[in-house]
Amino acid sequence: MDHDYRAALDYLYGLVNYEHKLASQYAGEPFELSRMERLLSALHNPEQQFRSVHIAGTKGKGSTAAMIASCLRHAGQRVGLFTSPHLHTFRERIQVDGEPISEAALVAHLRRLQPLFNTLPGLTTFEAAQAIAFDYFVAQRIDWGVIEVGLGGRLDSTNLIQPAVSVITSVSYDHMLVLGDTLTAIAQEKAGIIKPHTPVVSAPQPDEALNVITHVAQHLEAPLTLVGRDWTIEPEHGDWDGQAFTLYGPDVSLNGLFIPLLGEHQLVNAATAVAALDVLRRQGELVWTGEQLRAGLRAVRWPARLEILSREPLLVVDGAHNGESMQRLMAAADALFGGRRRVILFGALADKDIPRMFEALFPEVDAVVFTGTGHPRAAAPALLAKQAQGYDVPTAVEPDLDRALQLAQELAGPEGVVIATGSLFIAAAVREAWRRAMHLEPLPADPI
Repeated sequence: MDHDYRAALDYLYGLVNYEHKLASQYAGEPFELSRMERLLSALHNPEQQFRSVHIAGTKGKGSTAAMIASCLRHAGQRVGLFTSPHLHTFRERIQVDGEPISEAALVAHLRRLQPLFNTLPGLTTFEAAQAIAFDYFVAQRIDWGVIEVGLGGRLDSTNLIQPAVSVITSVSYDHMLVLGDTLTAIAQEKAGIIKPHTPVVSAPQPDEALNVITHVAQHLEAPLTLVGRDWTIEPEHGDWDGQAFTLYGPDVSLNGLFIPLLGEHQLVNAATAVAALDVLRRQGELVWTGEQLRAGLRAVRWPARLEILSREPLLVVDGAHNGESMQRLMAAADALFGGRRRVILFGALADKDIPRMFEALFPEVDAVVFTGTGHPRAAAPALLAKQAQGYDVPTAVEPDLDRALQLAQELAGPEGVVIATGSLFIAAAVREAWRRAMHLEPLPADPI
């Protein structure tokens, strides 16, 4: 089966794969939905055979999707989850009840759909993955699909679903060559998932983005629930294991909530998830109890987001990859690891807004080690170091990730903290490197 699975991945990655291209290589290309419309129609519209939640946003959409899926599962629903990118194996992108699709199932569904795929010139890896996911979800007889947008929203291939509720997480600057270089333009793309007369839930937004979301919702007569206005958060206490909090919503208060995820931004994501679930309850689409909700939030797992891999020595990985997420990471580091010497192990994709990340990062750290991941879009470590020359912080370049991790830990010392960040790809690679260094069982991974 390993050979068959490797061949399946080769086929999928051999399609038009924007994930392996720099944004400058596909900026300006026409994104449109007609090819995906034809594909779903040929499959007898599998997306219409389950209810769905659709999630867009710049930051937090994956965490929010994971929370919604976990809560739905604990409310007795069978739940499909479609997200991207993955950390270690392509199979993570397609899950049912928290379990990634098996190699055998992915191969079987690809074989079933491949003749159809071959009739669609220009088919992308993402579109094929989405079709496989929906086909698999129908075969698994899910009740709910939690569907994360790939890029933007308005012209994303997932935007053909008709969700019971649309969710927009935090909007900030990312993918600017494709989505636009203002928050207004980016928010217009994200707000493209709002459907007429369909409820929408939004995380707190900068005024520029909120104005767009509010205008689109009003124009489409889509009832808008806003975290920070309709739902408020009361943090209680937190430690390295997670955070306890209470949420207050329209005619409801939920206490005793806990998430095993760190950072104040995850409380916002949790509030956004609960607000969406409450919309479904109020619509009569879903029945849940407070205990089921508490169990779902407590059970959520979403690695590489302020994830502590080791406490002695202290090693943290986080997939922050734009300026705002880096600011949030540094704020969380102050709260969680304040007073410790802070060494950053940094790797990024070349088309990200690296200067904005550096602006948030460098005033807050004691040293930086630049490294790489082998990703096709990765920025060369030496180039990253050159871009950082204007900052008065010691830096080092070590392209070999295992040696870079060892160097960062030496620089941090036994009482310091190493934070690996800059992209999800560096976070994933460090998770793997740490397990190698500790001689632990390797994580599930795709064949190279």
